[in-house]
Amino acid sequence: MIVKETSNYLRLKENLEYLKLKQFILHLDEFLSDRNRSLVEALLKLTDYEVDTKRINAANQMVKTAAFPALKDITSFDFSFQPSIDERQIKDLCQLGFLENNENIVFLGSSGVGKTHLSISIGIEAARLKHYASYRLLIIDELGYLPISEGDERLLFQLIDRRYEKKSTIVSTNINFSDWESIFYDVRIANAILDRILHRCSIIQILGESYRLKDIVKSE
Repeated sequence: MIVKETSNYLRLKENLEYLKLKQFILHLDEFLSDRNRSLVEALLKLTDYEVDTKRINAANQMVKTAAFPALKDITSFDFSFQPSIDERQIKDLCQLGFLENNENIVFLGSSGVGKTHLSISIGIEAARLKHYASYRLLIIDELGYLPISEGDERLLFQLIDRRYEKKSTIVSTNINFSDWESIFYDVRIANAILDRILHRCSIIQILGESYRLKDIVKSE
């Protein structure tokens, strides 16, 4: 009987390895020795470990594919540091209803106030969607932070125009809308881009100090 049980145990592990259920293997002995759990409870918990790990790995892979600079989700954003942000509004946007309506989002504020973090957080939520490959969401981070070469504004216009009322876009920038003409060589194109972005758009203006510098300020 012991030999048979050992043989079955080894075969089980071989099957789990073949199926690449690494978390299942990692926690298997723990649940086999727990007599207080029913078989269904044990299987549920083991599969929970596996599903959670696969979701995390999938999100990380999508972040890599989307070229996000870092993995930042909404749970790690410090809303208490930026009281000008409506936490309920941001979490509502994370439900991705704006994608269904092909609406845009603009985060407006100076460097370090959280624009990139919030953009990535919403982007990661969108990246978890099964149809991410269709690029339903485009994030343009810190528009105007670096100079735009002559001719690039035409390429940007073509991109925005093709997505207009069909796909959603998030823009973060520290340039006020009235000053957008200063970052583009062609004023007409600047206005055309702005017009298409702001049509059916949620605008969240963030006022406050740089989150990146908060620890430095405290230490001084």
